[in-house]
Amino acid sequence: MTPHRSSRIRGVVVGHAEDRTACSGVTAIVFDAPAVASISVLGGAPGGRDTGLLDPAMTVETVDAFVLSGGSAFGLDAAGGAMSALAARGRGLAVGSARVPIVPQAIVFDLLAGGDFGGHGQPRYWDLGRTAVEAARPEFAIGSAGAGLGATTASLKGGFGTAYAARPDGLSVQAFITVNAIGSATIGDGLHFWAAPYERDAEFGGHGWPSPFPAEALSFRVKGHAARPATTIGAVVTNARLTKAQAARLAIMAQDGLARAIRPAHAAMDGDTIFAAATGDIELAEPLFDLTELGTMAGDCVARAVAIGVHAATALPVAGTLPSWQDRFGGRR
Repeated sequence: MTPHRSSRIRGVVVGHAEDRTACSGVTAIVFDAPAVASISVLGGAPGGRDTGLLDPAMTVETVDAFVLSGGSAFGLDAAGGAMSALAARGRGLAVGSARVPIVPQAIVFDLLAGGDFGGHGQPRYWDLGRTAVEAARPEFAIGSAGAGLGATTASLKGGFGTAYAARPDGLSVQAFITVNAIGSATIGDGLHFWAAPYERDAEFGGHGWPSPFPAEALSFRVKGHAARPATTIGAVVTNARLTKAQAARLAIMAQDGLARAIRPAHAAMDGDTIFAAATGDIELAEPLFDLTELGTMAGDCVARAVAIGVHAATALPVAGTLPSWQDRFGGRR
């Protein structure tokens, strides 16, 4: 049974759409109202659409949705379908009498996951983008779902994960991550996750770190070879009221979670990209302090979401593909 989680940030819903023949998919993170947003890109080979407008120096402040997609550059069509679905709802930036939905997108490279791309590398990503927006709900699948369907890591099946954290005063953040890393989310050849110190309530098995660490724990291990494309992408969403510059800082701090959960991260052929969005429900009482704590929470959530996505994934029904964590380690929690 596919595991599910819920959006914990008010006004945020998530939808998936998949092409199981191609072993690829799309995830849409949709906001009920425009959200202030920015971005951090630390991978050396990113792919995205409308990401430039998220620079704090650029004019547009808010977005209607984010799209995460497989398909490498072919997948960039998905944002067009997402825009169409949002336009049909009357969403978008008002430009005179026209409305233009603002839907930044990031992609992962899953063309070698084992699926059949129809000889042209072009599953119907426009349709998948539209379907993902239309399917967006408070509850959604994790693991091998949406943009995580064809995702892999250096040694195990990757996937889509989410994690949430909140302060007692209600200030909160949630990470939504597609794990298609060039590196490994687990330590050595064992079941332990690099993100173990950040785990809550045994959400990815409760195994902690190995003791002692295996001799090969710090050995260099990557997917295929160092030049093979990969990417971990996602978004962190908070209920805080942030400026665009503050959202950019949140995205930067959230990237720390990738470095805590994946070894190596931010490599030359990674496209590691994190969006950040703020729904604006809670004012920061002490902006510098609160933003720093929020960024720390976001980084921890990203690390947890990476491990949760890998832990929940299932192997693709294709010969020769990577096993899942559950396959390798007997379904242990």
